[in-house]
Amino acid sequence: MIDKLHAIKDRFEEVSSLIVQPEIISNMPQYIKLNKEYKDLKPIVDTVDKYIKVIANIDEAKDILKNETDAELKDFAKNDLEESTVLKEELEADIKVLLIPKDPDDSKNAVVEIRAGAGGDEASIFAGDLFRMYNKFIDSKKWKTDLMDVSEGVSGGFKEIVFSVSGEDVYGILKYESGVHRVQRVPQTETQGRVHTSAASVVVLPEVEDFDIELNESDIKKETYCSSGPGGQSVNTTYSAVRLTHVPTGVVAQCQDQKSQIKNYAKALKVLRSRIYDIELKKRTEDIAGQRKTMVKTGDRSDKIRTYNYPQGRVTDHRIGLTLYSLNEIVNGDINKLIEELKIAENAERLKSG
Repeated sequence: MIDKLHAIKDRFEEVSSLIVQPEIISNMPQYIKLNKEYKDLKPIVDTVDKYIKVIANIDEAKDILKNETDAELKDFAKNDLEESTVLKEELEADIKVLLIPKDPDDSKNAVVEIRAGAGGDEASIFAGDLFRMYNKFIDSKKWKTDLMDVSEGVSGGFKEIVFSVSGEDVYGILKYESGVHRVQRVPQTETQGRVHTSAASVVVLPEVEDFDIELNESDIKKETYCSSGPGGQSVNTTYSAVRLTHVPTGVVAQCQDQKSQIKNYAKALKVLRSRIYDIELKKRTEDIAGQRKTMVKTGDRSDKIRTYNYPQGRVTDHRIGLTLYSLNEIVNGDINKLIEELKIAENAERLKSG
């Protein structure tokens, strides 16, 4: 294991020297790739440095216990050996997790799509609640959102809303939210006080760059139309909204958020690229995802992943059987505990399958 860790340190030093070289800086795809490798290796190297120091402490303590005659010094060495042995085991566990190959998309920004499912107007209202929940979570992370496309619900919320999120390791955190979210509560429109069940689907895609996936302009069909509001009525008279269709795959993306057709085109292209990339990604990783119960990337998006039960104040994540009685905090953006538990479960699955 020590040889492998030294090899990682050697690679880190090599990458550190490469990313400051002018020829690398001028080659943007290569620079981004190496910069990402540097960021991925740094936490491993920092932990390895601690581990190597602990190993040295253990060897020194053993040497003192074997060769020294001073009782006080031996007592000190014995305590140091016990503490260092515990720390060594902890660091070894940390290193095992850090050495799990990282998803190369984790550091990317994300495109998030929320759509109302079964449940009529209440499903649209719930989709709006999910959007608000994610907005608060995003604010707490100091990330930024950019609206792509909106179709408002008749009684509030959204039939569909698409937005991008930019920041550090966005996709690696938000990808756990993909799937069907279910709500159990008394709808605003219910006069008898009965609890109804409604649903909304969330899809989180990695936002990809031009060099991640190549699109031929000749394969893209562009249509323009007037932006619409609730119920589908036109809200302006200019054809600024843009719909793009990738003819070979049939994938469609649209944007009507901006008044400028050029800006809407750029945003729609970003969504289109992410959706096509996701299709290719699913093909490549289908077998791996099928072995993992958390299914964070390529699991069937029709799967129910989470239930928000208002009468009991609980939220249950069905992938890992986790129930938390902190619904108010969660719907107000505090989803850290859910994501952390899903990460732990995912790492445990990967360690087992690795």
